[in-house]
Amino acid sequence: MSDLPRKAVTRTAKLAALPLGFAGRATWGLGKRIVGESAEIVGRELQQRTAEQLFKVLGELKGGAMKFGQALSVFESALPEEVAGPYRAALTKLQEAAPPMPTRTVHSVLEERLGEDWRELFLEFEDKPAAAASIGQVHRAVWQDGREVAVKVQYPGAGEALLSDLNQLSRFARLLGPLIPGMDVKPLIAELRDRVSEELDYGLEAQAQQAHAEEFAGDPDVVVPAVVHQCEQVLVTEWIDGIPLSEVITDGTTEQRDRAGQLLARFLFSGPARTGLLHADPHPGNFRLLPGDTDEQGDWRLGVLDFGTVDRLPGGLPTPIGDALRMTLDGEADAVYEMLRAEGFVKESIELDPDAVLDYLLPIIEPARVDEFTFTRTWMRSQAARIADPRSPAYQLGKQLNLPPAYLLIHRVTLSTIGVLCQLGATVRLRQELEEWLPGFVPEEEWQEEVVEESAAEA
Repeated sequence: MSDLPRKAVTRTAKLAALPLGFAGRATWGLGKRIVGESAEIVGRELQQRTAEQLFKVLGELKGGAMKFGQALSVFESALPEEVAGPYRAALTKLQEAAPPMPTRTVHSVLEERLGEDWRELFLEFEDKPAAAASIGQVHRAVWQDGREVAVKVQYPGAGEALLSDLNQLSRFARLLGPLIPGMDVKPLIAELRDRVSEELDYGLEAQAQQAHAEEFAGDPDVVVPAVVHQCEQVLVTEWIDGIPLSEVITDGTTEQRDRAGQLLARFLFSGPARTGLLHADPHPGNFRLLPGDTDEQGDWRLGVLDFGTVDRLPGGLPTPIGDALRMTLDGEADAVYEMLRAEGFVKESIELDPDAVLDYLLPIIEPARVDEFTFTRTWMRSQAARIADPRSPAYQLGKQLNLPPAYLLIHRVTLSTIGVLCQLGATVRLRQELEEWLPGFVPEEEWQEEVVEESAAEA
């Protein structure tokens, strides 16, 4: 018997209460204003109550509701500061924890999937979960060969819950949209729904994680725990300690923030080039900052977890992304426009001014223009406001652009990563990572010259 609130009526009622709750609190706020309390105080209380209810419900339901909350959390830095404050603490809770399922349920799943003698596979097993996420929770244990491991156990009924929640949330997309200005929530929910079957398949997750673990074995910058055992509903991987990125965001030093940001950007762009896979769930709960191999100050590595959602890119990131980015930086408006049209970003039925398109793109790619860039919430909010203001030319032009399905996940991962970098307030040498890992960003003739020079130096 599942301990998730699985019945459709129960889950629908909980989710349906969200927009009703928003309306009720608005009425409550008006009442407080009538009796003389200041708009600032009432507004602050209203946002806090909204955040508490929204994320309490999402966390309790786990499934697709919590998955949506985690995806939303990385865009927190786009919110206006007076709104972001009350939301920040509630959002962070979603990134690291959720109400656990009872021990008896965990044991039942392990017995069903690993056999009645499942305990013999472990020297130790901690019943208290170390972490809980949208479709499963993680227990710390010691494998039979003495390795410390993370045992990921899928919630019974998780698939049904995911689909039910996301279908329900899609009906409320218009009401949830204002949480993140400049972002269309409905496609995000639709995309999450499309990825459900992949994320529920721990076999696919194990394959993706092991591919990364083998490729990054011995890497000085990135650590991916190896897969130890996998079966339906259970995934056992090596355990890694470290500082959760959510803690670096709230309490990290400038040095830790900058290092975490640099390594996050490096992993985002190098992963597809090295493995043909893009880690597609870049919220802070999936990353750790680990001490490096030396005692030098600032020698940190990035630990990467959860490969349940990946984009399969056998040739790495598409070359047109690098080409368009390079040409935009070079001010080649007509060439950029033609490439966007060829790739489907501009539909054939629409005519746009190439110079206006360039003006729309340049502020967004500002971090790639300079040798190093400091990502801030202020910068993120300015971009969100520019794109979300119906009075701005950027808003009108943005409505006419199209996002081809092949680029949907890449687009979300890039935006999410930028959101995390802004939460970190990290200073990052982004251009360096683009030049090394993004196909097309460096012109082919220059890239070939570099390869020849490197080969000669090695010889």
